[in-house]
This record gives sequence, C-alpha cells and structure tokens, in this order.
Amino acid sequence: MTAPPSVEGGMVIERGKERIMLMFEMLDRETLGIITLTLRMTLLSTAISAVLGIPLGLWLDRVNFKGKGIVVLINRTLMASPPVVIGLVVYLMLMRNGPLGFMGMLFTLEAMVIAQVLLLTPIICGIVYTASQRNASHIRTFAITMGATKLQTQILLIKELGNEIYFAIITGFGRAMSEVGAIMIVGGNIRYHTRVMTTTISLLRNRGEINQAVFLGVILMLIAFTIQLIAGLLRKRERRTDENY
Repeated sequence: MTAPPSVEGGMVIERGKERIMLMFEMLDRETLGIITLTLRMTLLSTAISAVLGIPLGLWLDRVNFKGKGIVVLINRTLMASPPVVIGLVVYLMLMRNGPLGFMGMLFTLEAMVIAQVLLLTPIICGIVYTASQRNASHIRTFAITMGATKLQTQILLIKELGNEIYFAIITGFGRAMSEVGAIMIVGGNIRYHTRVMTTTISLLRNRGEINQAVFLGVILMLIAFTIQLIAGLLRKRERRTDENY
C-alpha cells in the first residue's frame, strides 16, 4: 500500500528540514572564513587587473611602435598561459632565496593576489585591445570632429566601449573565482590562513567529503551569480542614465 499524500508530504518536508539543518551545520566559522577570504582575493585581484589591463589595452591600440606585433603576441600568449606556470614564477620570486624573498609574502593573501593579477591582466588587456581595434578609430574621429579634448575623447571612448570593458572584467572575475593551481602553489592552502573555496573543494574531494565539497561548489556558484547580477544591474542603470542625458 502506498502512503497517503499527507504522509508523503510530511516526509518531504522533514527531509527538506534535515537538508537545511545540514547546510547550516556545514556553514561554520571556518567555512565563513574561507568564503570571506575567497571574496577578498577575487575582488581585489579583479579590481587591480582591471585598473592595469584596461588602460594597457587602450594604449596598445592607440600607439604604434617597432615591435608592437611581438608585444601583442606576448600578451595573447599570456592570456592562455597555464596557471601553474604563473604560480611557479611567483613562487620562485617570493621564496626565501628569491629576489623578493625579503618581503616575506609567500603563502599569504598578497601572494595569491599577485598570481591572480598576473593571470588576469593579460586577459583583460587582450579583450579591451581587440574591442578597441574594431571601434576606437571611429570613436576618436567622431570626438575630434566634435572638438573634444584628449581627456574628453578618452572618456567617450571608455563609455562607448563600456560593454566590451564590462565583458573583460566579468571574464577576469570568472577566471579569478575558478583558479586553483596558481593560488595552491603560492598560497599553500593553509588552514585558517590561505585556504579558499576552490582549493578547499579540491581538498575535500581528495578526502572523500563529497557533501561538503558540493555545498561549497553551490555557494561558489551563487556568489558568482550574485556578483554578476549586481554588475549587470549597475550596467543597465548606467545605460539608462546616459540615455536620459
């Protein structure tokens, strides 16, 4: 005999309560610290990379010099560089006997941010440069025709390339959120110190703690979705403001 619908419904509710309680149990102080550190590292490295990469991409399109093709080729190579190689380079620079070993930054948040910046900056620069190549000359010509100054031309250029710049930043943010190899090497995945969500998921999978790993994976996806949703809403609001003016 099958159970009455009311009994089945009660069982479903009970299971749901158990799962919710399990999620709250997983969300302990250590897990909250891991989530907070992940956000700090990702947002900081993305912001620094955007500040460096966007002007570099615009500058690379605007100027012409001997060897520019080689510079562009190097940037595109760095866009596809393996993260573990970048992590190894930063490790060799920051290790005790390395040229920057006196700074004592190995296995710290700062070291992980440096590795992330080296990974993200070429990506943001490359995307902005490609977009600028397609559209910047027309925008600059229009600005000159309207009698705009150099500063006004640059502001107009950034506004007109807003969608491409937004895409570059979001792409960099996604890369930063998903990175494991480089930050594992320079951060060391030290508990309560440099352990972030991606390295924790890898560690939990190796231990066979799949439920906790899946839980962190869901949280990671929710954070990425939320931040991209907020960025998208801000972008739409900015466009509406520009249209009103």
